[in-house]
Amino acid sequence: MANYSRFLLLLLPLLLHIHSVRSELQLKYYTKSCPRAEDIIKEQVATLYHKHGNTAVSWIRNLFHDCMVKSCDASLYLDTSNGLESEKESPRNFGMRNFKYIETIKQALEKECPNTVSCADIVALSARDGLLWLGGPIRIEMKTGRKDSKETYFSEVEKYLPNHNDSISSVLSRFQSIGIDTEGTVALLGAHSVGRVHCVNLVHRLYPTVDPTIDPDYAKYLKGRCPSPNPDPEAVLYSRFDRETTMILDNMYYKNILNKKGLLIVDQELVTDPNTSPFVVKMAADNNYFHQQFARAMLILSENNPLIGDQGEIRKVCRYVNSA
Repeated sequence: MANYSRFLLLLLPLLLHIHSVRSELQLKYYTKSCPRAEDIIKEQVATLYHKHGNTAVSWIRNLFHDCMVKSCDASLYLDTSNGLESEKESPRNFGMRNFKYIETIKQALEKECPNTVSCADIVALSARDGLLWLGGPIRIEMKTGRKDSKETYFSEVEKYLPNHNDSISSVLSRFQSIGIDTEGTVALLGAHSVGRVHCVNLVHRLYPTVDPTIDPDYAKYLKGRCPSPNPDPEAVLYSRFDRETTMILDNMYYKNILNKKGLLIVDQELVTDPNTSPFVVKMAADNNYFHQQFARAMLILSENNPLIGDQGEIRKVCRYVNSA
């Protein structure tokens, strides 16, 4: 009995520590420190969307590209500085844009509550609120309290971020490593319902011969969008993922890939892989089901290994770490 009591005494501090760590990320984290924080982000997202509609797509993509690399810590937003190369310079982040609008939201928050709201939380909440303007899931209750990274992880981006040429099994494995199951992965890839792909990432499926998994008429359309096997990466040469409902996050993506109209290899492999194809069929038939699974998976993604407590900082400017 004495040994059991001694064990409990040793275990109690550990349990309290675990509880403390988990409670750092919580709903309404800024209720006392910045009561209007989430409202300000929501207002800014709406304003920016009406000025620049593609910001909503960028914010969803940015959440994925930030959270998949080690942590949801806004490391993606750091500029190259002091000899450390920015994650934005990685080939895996080719075509990423609209970073400046996160700074716009940050400035609005700094006026209201200086040194309080992290860039990492802005990244997460702007993605959530951007979904509403794309016809996505109803408002998702997202926890906050993330801190910002003090370093960038350029050399590790390719280790964590799936590539459009990766096999679906590889993509599933990477998502599973952060707790997202097959169903959730299929749902998150439904973000390809909005946005576009530069021809640089498409031409390997069109030249020198057309990938046989592409619908022939669709291939002709893509060749019209990407007429050269060597597109200029600086030119505005692209095709949208979805030509039917271009700026709506809906299940048209799944209907398209079932009809061999997937832009990327990973899109089309969702249909042919027996682990993912049943979910593709189900999401193509039920938009509400797709939205439910997307919301569930997005929450898991947004909580990937967040920095809490004194592990990070609250950056004053999202592009740079704070001065010592």
